Formats: sequence, structure tokens, C-alpha cells
Amino acid sequence: MAVVVSSRLHSYVCCLLFIIISQASAQPSFLNHFCLSDEGSFTANSTYHTNLNTLLSNLTSNTQIDYGFYNLSYGENSDKVYAIGVCRGDVKPDECRSCINNSTVLLTQLCPNQKEAIGWYDKCMLRYSNRSIFGLMETSPLFYTLEFVNATNVDQFNQVLDNLVSNLTGIAAASGDSLRKYAAGNSTAPNLETIYGVVQCTPDLSQQDCNRCLVEAFSRITSSGKISGRVATPSCNIRYENYRFYDEPSTTADAPAPSL
Repeated sequence: MAVVVSSRLHSYVCCLLFIIISQASAQPSFLNHFCLSDEGSFTANSTYHTNLNTLLSNLTSNTQIDYGFYNLSYGENSDKVYAIGVCRGDVKPDECRSCINNSTVLLTQLCPNQKEAIGWYDKCMLRYSNRSIFGLMETSPLFYTLEFVNATNVDQFNQVLDNLVSNLTGIAAASGDSLRKYAAGNSTAPNLETIYGVVQCTPDLSQQDCNRCLVEAFSRITSSGKISGRVATPSCNIRYENYRFYDEPSTTADAPAPSL
């Protein structure tokens, strides 16, 4: 009898662990967030709190949006709330809505009473505020990360990366429209190190502001010589890796290798 109970317990524990691991792997990767105090705070069950909950619960309700950009406002006067949700350009609509919906839950838990907050997942970003944030180019707050490992040839790697990001920036800013400003591509250095990159702006930016945002953002991580890096701001983001991390890109760009 003892053996039977032990076997059942073992099966239950294994099943529980499988469920936990499956749920964890199904969740999008959360990167960073900021609870911004400059715009003040609200009290629970206030009009602003109700408006925020209403807005976030309806942010992705328009299933006709298949380009990964949601921008809505709700309320009046000082209780009006503005929100922007944007997904990486290669993310499918259902996955995009799921990512943003997960972010609405987590961000309001992390920032329970701030009127303005922003959070980044691996595949989406969510921000909300009591001020109009549509069409504004903002590079703060930001976060950036760099891999510890250096490229084999730092100088050549940096030159190829600079060319790649510059080409992608031009494509995203100039070829993008009010629905999507995104470009992805890769380039290979002479030592066969391939760099895969993605750049993106919120599509409510002008061409000039998108370009300016990406240039300023990239200045935070350029010339590092690291094989992986990313920088994210409220208005744009850049990521590069030594492996392909995106699905079918909407636009590709190959930067020329530096001459030896």
C-alpha cells in the first residue's frame, strides 16, 4: 500500500511540475518596467482608477487590428487616461494581443497607484499616462542590456553592426507608415559572425522623430563590441543578437562588410 501511495504522490508532483513549467513557458518574457511618479498617483476605486481599468480591459478588443499597434484614451479632463500598446513587427495578432493583455495585468500589479507606467516584454510594450502620449518622441525612461561576451574581432563587429542598424533605421523610419515602423535583417562580418537585428518605432512618430529616436537609443550601446544587446525607450527599441530571434521579417537589410 505504501508503494502505491508513493507512486501516486510522485505522479501528482510530476504532473504539477509539468503544469507549472508549461504555464511559465507560455508566458511572454518580461524585461523591465518603470512606475513614474512625476504625474502623480491615484487612490483605489477613484474615477481615474476606474477609467484606467476600463481602458486597459478594452485596449486590444478591436480584433480588426492586425498590425500590432493599439492607442486609445478614455475619460475626461484630469481623469482621462491614455494608453499605447505595440508589439514587435513579426509578432502574430493573437500572440500580440496575449502579450499586451498579460502586460496590463502585470504592470498594474507592479505599479498599483501610479498614473503613469511603462513595461516591456520581449515581444511587446505597454504604457499608459494621464497626459497625451500620442505622437510624442520620448527616449526616457529607458533600459539597455549588453551580453558579457565580446565579439571575436571587436572593431570589425562594431563596424558591421553600425552599418546594419543604420540601414535598418533608415528603412523603419522612411518606409514605415502609421501602422508599423519596423525593420529586421542580418549582416555577416568577415570572420563569419552573423549579426541579427531589429529596430522599431511606435508608428505614431514622424519619420524624423523615428530616425532621431533610434539614433539616440543606439548611442547607448554602440561600439560595445558585445555579441548581443538591446535598448528600449517609450518611443523606439533596438535589439541585436548572434542568432535569429525574430520570425519572418517584414523588411530585410544587409549591411556591407568592412573592407580589410
